[in-house]
Amino acid sequence: MSLQTPSAVQVPAADLSIAATPQVSQSLFRRALRRFLRHRLAVTSAIFMVLVVIVVFPLAPIVAPIHPHRITLTEVGQPPSLNHPLGTDLTGRDLWSRLVYGGRVSVSVGLVAVSIYMTIGTFLGSVAGYFGGRVDALIMRITDTVMAFPVLVILISIVAIVGPGLFNAMLAIGLIGWTGVARLVRGQVLSLRETDFITAARSVGVPEFQIISRHILPNIVAPVTVAASFGIAGAILTEAGLSFLGLGVQVPIPSWGNMLNEAQSIAILEQYVWLWVPPGLMISLCVLAINFIGDGLRDALDPRMVLD
Repeated sequence: MSLQTPSAVQVPAADLSIAATPQVSQSLFRRALRRFLRHRLAVTSAIFMVLVVIVVFPLAPIVAPIHPHRITLTEVGQPPSLNHPLGTDLTGRDLWSRLVYGGRVSVSVGLVAVSIYMTIGTFLGSVAGYFGGRVDALIMRITDTVMAFPVLVILISIVAIVGPGLFNAMLAIGLIGWTGVARLVRGQVLSLRETDFITAARSVGVPEFQIISRHILPNIVAPVTVAASFGIAGAILTEAGLSFLGLGVQVPIPSWGNMLNEAQSIAILEQYVWLWVPPGLMISLCVLAINFIGDGLRDALDPRMVLD
C-alpha cells in the first residue's frame, strides 16, 4: 500500500484586505456618524460653530459693514444702539465689527496653531513609539523637559524674544502644544507596532516610514482627531490670555483676547459692560462648543462602543 503525498495543497486564499475595502470604510463611517448625531450637545455645538465660522469668514463684510479700525471721535464709549448694536469702545470703534473680525483672528489662531503642533506631535510620537530604544528615550526626555515648565511662562518668553503679533502667537502656541499629542501618539503606536499586520509588513520588507505612514497612522486617526478638537479650544483660550496680557495679537487688529484687554479696571468693568461681555461670552461659548464636539467625536470614534 503506497501513500501519495500531493505536491501542493490548493487552499483558497483568504481575503485579508476586507477591512480596507471602501464598503467597510463607509459602513464604519456611517456608524460613527450615527453615534455622533445621537449626541445632542455635540450636534448643537457643531451647528453653532459652523454658523460662527460662516459669519466671521465669508459673511463678515456683509454682517459687519463698519470697518473695525474706523474711529469716530463723536461716538466714544457709546452704549449699544441701532447704529452700533454692541456699542463702541473707548476710541470710538464699532464693537460689533470688532467682535466679528476678532472672531476671524481667534478661530484662525486656533486652527493654525493646532495644525502646527499636531503635525509636530504626531511625527515625534510615531517615531518614538515605533523605533523605541534610544530614539524613544531621547524624544520622551525632550518632551518631559518641555512639559516641566509652565506653558504660559514659556509662551511669554517666546513672544518676548520674537515679539508680539498674530503670526508669532500662532507659532508660539504651535511650538509648545505638541507634547501631549506626542505622548498620546506614542502610546497608540506602542500598542500597534506588535500587531500581526505590522509584523507581516516588516516580514515582506516594507520600509519603516512606509509602515508608519500607511499602516500605523491611519489606525490612530480617531484619538488624534479628538485631541485636535480639544486643542483648538485650548489654543483659542491661550491666544485670548496672551492678547489680554498685551503679548498676542496687537491693536488695531481685533481679537477676542485683546478686546478683553480694555477691561482691566474696576471702572470699565462696572460702567462699560458692553466692552468685555461680548468677547468674553464668545470665547466661553466657542470653547464650550468645541469641547462638546470633542466629547461627541470621542464617543463616536471609540472602538469599544457597540456598533449597532
